[in-house]
Amino acid sequence: MWKSVRGIVSDIPQHWVGDGFPVRSLFSYQDSDEFDPFLLLDYAGPYKFAPAEVTRGVGEHPHRGFETVTIVYQGELEHGDSSGSHGTIGPGEVQWMTAASGVVHEEFHSAQFAREGGTLEMVQLWVNLPAKDKMSPPRYQGILNSQIPIKALPDNAGTVRVIAGECFATPGPAMTFTPINVWDCQLNAGGHVEFAIPAGHTTLLIVQKGEIRIGDSTAKAVELVSLHSEGDQVRIDSASESRVLVLTGEPLREPVIGQGPFVMNTRDEIRQAIQDFQSGRMGRLAH
Repeated sequence: MWKSVRGIVSDIPQHWVGDGFPVRSLFSYQDSDEFDPFLLLDYAGPYKFAPAEVTRGVGEHPHRGFETVTIVYQGELEHGDSSGSHGTIGPGEVQWMTAASGVVHEEFHSAQFAREGGTLEMVQLWVNLPAKDKMSPPRYQGILNSQIPIKALPDNAGTVRVIAGECFATPGPAMTFTPINVWDCQLNAGGHVEFAIPAGHTTLLIVQKGEIRIGDSTAKAVELVSLHSEGDQVRIDSASESRVLVLTGEPLREPVIGQGPFVMNTRDEIRQAIQDFQSGRMGRLAH
């Protein structure tokens, strides 16, 4: 059964996160629960930065209760956190940070990118954790471009990079707590692809470049297509050369209580998270 379009989000205004990330927030759990288990998605750029002596970004801040997934298309970022993890990710690479019980971290343009300047383009996705895993130890996955399998789509429709889950019997390298698919698709003009989607999964299509058609609906860059949960297949027709990020996930169907960088299940857990951060129990960054 084919999935149908539930809605299309467009005309998203841009705002700054820190001084390094001009983003459009395509969705947030604060607006609707239809994105479960995904909490938020920010699309940054493309934005041309001039060379600078000081690195731009977001300074020290905490997270608890979820994961952040950063996919870089252009530019280069550096990450460091209170668990001791540190990484630099460039074009095609992914940073999958499980905050879980809590980390303090920072995200900046890399020193080289700041010095040379250039175009930044990236996506940051927040993925919720089940209640039973929210206080797990933090984990960091730095996924290199070379670790992400590229699968040719049938009928010369394009390619898909399988970051998480499985697509056309090809598994992705990311470790996840619940069933999630993250597929980075490059579609050729005039091509079409049919994806099998696990029944009941929340399914989102983020059009980053070009224009696509799903049934009778059309979406272009930068727009978000939300599909109904009914059905287990989706067909995407590409009117032009396009790039589409496909997200599917099994809903958690648990209470979501968030405040700033913390997403838990109860208000008491939020208060505890704030106290733990303020008292230093989430750690500190070593500079």
